[in-house]
Amino acid sequence: MFYDVVIPAAGQGKRMKAGRNKQMIDLLGKPVIVHTLEVFQHDPMCRLIVIVAQAEEVDLMQKLIERYQFSKVAHIVEGGKERQHSVYSGLKVLTGEGIVLIHDGARPFIPHKIIHELVSQTEQVHAAVVAVPVKDTIKQAFNGLVQNTVERSSLWAVQTPQAFRLSLIKTAHEQAEQEGYLGTDDASLIERIGKEVAIVTGTYENIKLTTPEDLLVAKAILQDRKIREDE
Repeated sequence: MFYDVVIPAAGQGKRMKAGRNKQMIDLLGKPVIVHTLEVFQHDPMCRLIVIVAQAEEVDLMQKLIERYQFSKVAHIVEGGKERQHSVYSGLKVLTGEGIVLIHDGARPFIPHKIIHELVSQTEQVHAAVVAVPVKDTIKQAFNGLVQNTVERSSLWAVQTPQAFRLSLIKTAHEQAEQEGYLGTDDASLIERIGKEVAIVTGTYENIKLTTPEDLLVAKAILQDRKIREDE
């Protein structure tokens, strides 16, 4: 089983309050995007990587690829106005009928074991996402007043990677673009055309680095992993 991966890394990251793309923030000596790329560079099942970057950062991304010798990076393409547009730009450079993963550049902690489970599930169902059960109580509210408490046993917090048959996700993106539809994630585009999406249980460590507080958690995860490797 092999797969390709599209990594959108063109976001502004305004909530990080870093004054630059959060992908370039240093995380224990390396930019965040480098940590993420290492996951796929070192996975034997990954054939090639497509990075979607801001137009003004394509050269910078290319220098990182060369510096860290990411041999699997086959394309660096320019992103679009919205994340969905950026992903579609990345998908367009891929061909064939294989499996493609779409993974946030700011999620550097996805384990190979879960990636492989995701790919295996996608071979059977054609679309699958990594998700974890919701731990908190969820309430619906309107104008600051609680309207309803949602039964959480059926609720999942969806992460990335999300995996698809390439032809299927291309069709879903094409239809969404033609109709001017913006989904909340790539899997929602599959749901919209009436196809099933399977869930693979992920890990709560697979955080997306969005706010300054997330960087503290990320450093703790990396330090804990290093301790475990040294034992």
